[in-house]
Amino acid sequence: MNGGGEHQVHRVVDGRFELLEQLGSGGMGTVWRARDLALHREVALKEVRPPDPALLAGDPAASRVLRERVMREARALARLNHPHVVTIHHIVDAGADGPHPWLVMELLPGRTLQDRLEQGPLAPQEAARMGREILSALRAAHAAGIHHRDVKPANVLLRADGSAVLTDFGIAALAGSTALTSTGDVIGSPEYMAPERVRGAEDIAASDFWSLGMTLYVCVEGVSPMRRGTTLATLAAVLDDPVPPPRQAGPLGPVLAELLVRDTAARPSAERLDALLADAASGRLPAPPPLPVPPSPTRTDTPPHHLPTVSSQAPPPARPGGPGIRVPLIGVAAVVALGLGGLGVYALTRPGDGTDVAGTGGGTRSTATVTATADPKPPPTPTPTPTSAAPTPTAASTRATPPPPTDGWIAQLASVPLSAGRSELEERRTAVRAQVPGAQVLTSDDYRSLSPGYWVIYAPGPFADGRDALSFCAAHDRTSANDCIGRWLSDAPVDQVFQCRPPATNPTGRCTRP
Repeated sequence: MNGGGEHQVHRVVDGRFELLEQLGSGGMGTVWRARDLALHREVALKEVRPPDPALLAGDPAASRVLRERVMREARALARLNHPHVVTIHHIVDAGADGPHPWLVMELLPGRTLQDRLEQGPLAPQEAARMGREILSALRAAHAAGIHHRDVKPANVLLRADGSAVLTDFGIAALAGSTALTSTGDVIGSPEYMAPERVRGAEDIAASDFWSLGMTLYVCVEGVSPMRRGTTLATLAAVLDDPVPPPRQAGPLGPVLAELLVRDTAARPSAERLDALLADAASGRLPAPPPLPVPPSPTRTDTPPHHLPTVSSQAPPPARPGGPGIRVPLIGVAAVVALGLGGLGVYALTRPGDGTDVAGTGGGTRSTATVTATADPKPPPTPTPTPTSAAPTPTAASTRATPPPPTDGWIAQLASVPLSAGRSELEERRTAVRAQVPGAQVLTSDDYRSLSPGYWVIYAPGPFADGRDALSFCAAHDRTSANDCIGRWLSDAPVDQVFQCRPPATNPTGRCTRP
């Protein structure tokens, strides 16, 4: 919200509130310092108006609906009695004092979080403490049926004791279900928007949590990871660009890794987020997310979580010393969960398709064969029956697929959102394999060191470190920040920080393991 001037000073609103000074003006209205002539106290007075005048121009019905929405949500907020939500004292309905409602709020003499960050980043523990306060405000609003939609440092006020107060809920009433106005302006702050909100999805609590995560990222890093040169470029980055791992987040790093994922279902619940922030505020590394539920024995199309993919033509031998027994699928889940026995392996084949995809693939496979074995001897090749329609072997389907390392570096050559569909994946992979014939595909959902929601086209290495992976990219003319990243694959969310980025002569990020 921008600072204002001294326009209309001493105007009296609703016969009671004398405007003294314009405190700021933004897309959601103008805020004044005012005097309550009845109670002889100073208050903040906000004229809530839409960011797009075309929403009301010549449409009385739309004006009435908008006003009713504002009044309904303002009344809901006024009923909240929460230490970290700005208090609404009174509501002045539209009428003689203008076409838009006025909200009479508590006047906080402190500054905004944005003002504080101009002096430099916060310590991770301080940011985590403030994050818990903002989260508690969001939980209270969500319980009242209100989503904020514009959580950002400029909308967080700081009291004299440093505690945070969330304000400017007006966007929730004015924005509706779209992020764009009729003139193409963006409602809200693009670099803090959740990706699903940019796509116009229905508001959910997880969208506010993404914005909180971005706010905390800026608190410790001092810069927004999504901001680009133009609004459209910023929106595109929010939709598709990976969030670079923070370098100064300390114990807050794993919290941001769980929050800033594009899969809304993968973001932590309010309860878990509060526990994560509490740990970070105490300087402790948060506990890892709950383990995934083992696959059901009846779901033979879902392999155990993140086991390496191998070709169905040449299963690898078991670890030395293991008994030569076959383990049913439910046994594999138990072995993986309890850490007993040898290495579980699954083979994935798709009739008539030469696709090699490591991981679960988000349910994109048409058929799959799941096998777990500790037997060093390969299974006998089944004899096809006369009625089976066996596909014609191709070079891609008969070539052994090198498995991705479960704890090692890969060279990411490209990524495709799962939401884009398999046709875009196939097109992108074909283009990459023209330069790197051995390029493979994995699903990021299967590795908690990667942001979920993507197919990753990669070279498996082995690579000594992230710089080695970048050198591989450079040798194949793939050196842009989006087309070449050295990534560490593992099942630990904290490993998201290990990302090595071009240029290869001076790589950035975490390129080596401790």
